[in-house]
Amino acid sequence: MGTESGRAAVLLRQARTLNLQTGNLLNWGRLRKKCPATPSEELRDCIQKTLNEWNSKISPDLMQEIPDIIDCTLPQAVEKINSEEREELKVSAKLFVTRSNSSSIREAVNMTCSALGVDQLDSVIISPPPTEDGINFSLEYLKPYWTELENLVQNKKIVAIGTSDLDKTLLEQLFGWAQVKPSSNQVNLASCCVMPPDLTLFAKEFDIQLLTHNDPKELLCETGFQEALQESLPDCQGHEWTPLWLLRYSVIVKSRGIIKSKGYILQAKRIPSF
Repeated sequence: MGTESGRAAVLLRQARTLNLQTGNLLNWGRLRKKCPATPSEELRDCIQKTLNEWNSKISPDLMQEIPDIIDCTLPQAVEKINSEEREELKVSAKLFVTRSNSSSIREAVNMTCSALGVDQLDSVIISPPPTEDGINFSLEYLKPYWTELENLVQNKKIVAIGTSDLDKTLLEQLFGWAQVKPSSNQVNLASCCVMPPDLTLFAKEFDIQLLTHNDPKELLCETGFQEALQESLPDCQGHEWTPLWLLRYSVIVKSRGIIKSKGYILQAKRIPSF
């Protein structure tokens, strides 16, 4: 059913869920040729190269009975953590929820643990989910997502949890309400060249680590994802797919502070257009 070049498109036209894993990008010779200028460009490059390589290796057997859930993974790129090395490594992640509910956080964390062969992640930072038009970002909006992260801490799937782009007021509100307190807050230095003094004072008082990042507000928007799909697989009806969440992880050698592994995992749903 379908030529080798079109197998992935056939699968994507009929499946309901796509789970995509890039594996360890540091092993990708094909990414070293050009250095992506922004996180969004790097991500798009990774999605397209993963799709293209996966497409070229799809077994004809998969085409006999097309599954509802497709795992787009390159086995040779996946790098599990050796249990003997686990104590020497810090596994951290940043989670971008794009169009989903808070329950997807558990799925993202479980999938990442499985991909890396670990029982828990050392830290997870959540990027605030985009709000609907007319809805202001507030503590009430963040609560269900934070509650899900707290559950994962209590179940020992995550050690520490943090936030991104919260101002002093919101961070203080979250800190006061939360059972598991945020251990860090990322600040985008593109929007403010200097850390806000009130945020710095509050973070210092309550031992919250302030980190910097250069991620855009939406690292993976629906349009960008659809375009990446369509360019890689022109017949896949990319406009029917929408990303639910994206997780970027890094594995760091604690003693030397060097990155041993880095990758992306994402989940998307197909919403058929009738």
